Amino acid sequence: MKSKDYEYKHKMADQYYEQKNYGYAQQLFEDIFPYIKGTPGYEEAYYKFAYSYYYQKDYLNAENLFKSFVESFPNSAKVEECDYMRAYCYFRQSPKIDLDQTNTNKTIGLMQTFINTHPSSPRGKEAADIIDQCREKLEAKDYKSAGLYYNLGFYKAAAIAFGNVSDNFPDSKKADEYKLQVIKSYFKYAEMSYEDKQLARYEKVLSECADFSERFSESKYLAEVAKIKTQTNNFIKNLKK
Repeated sequence: MKSKDYEYKHKMADQYYEQKNYGYAQQLFEDIFPYIKGTPGYEEAYYKFAYSYYYQKDYLNAENLFKSFVESFPNSAKVEECDYMRAYCYFRQSPKIDLDQTNTNKTIGLMQTFINTHPSSPRGKEAADIIDQCREKLEAKDYKSAGLYYNLGFYKAAAIAFGNVSDNFPDSKKADEYKLQVIKSYFKYAEMSYEDKQLARYEKVLSECADFSERFSESKYLAEVAKIKTQTNNFIKNLKK
């Protein structure tokens, strides 16, 4: 660091990088940038500088540096890789499902942009797989939130929340399960309502049961839905007496 020989510093930065001593490499690269900017070695140094943050799991700064690399070297052969790594840094920052999923959503957006920008990239399949993983995480979070409403007895809110999960993830393997939870929630909501409100709310249950049968004609939950439908019809008959 104290040396005035910037070629020597550059050599040592590369050496530390190869030795996976990324902290020292990072310091040296940053120190020599003002002197090598615009030279043939600047691109490679910047590329390694970005990775030095990534390998130290500083994904926030790594993402910004990969982005800057693409902007600074738009004609580089490494643009595709750095575009991908920028999105991947957000993926590495994606938290557990209980926490805020801003980075998960950003991952989806950037990975989709990567696929659109580099349609023939060999990384395209991996990008698509990551998008699927992120969507599964968002789906699990939404389902857990809806379940919390149900467990707390906020049945109308639960019905709406389960409905949103079903609508937002129509291709999910659990789409019929989400719809069943909508029906159960509306049933409990009707059951707990004042008598003068029950008829309209039980009719809502029947409407949801009909929608279920139409959308999921081969679901394993059809028998359970039919049972709820029968109970609902019986309640409606008693209310109309």
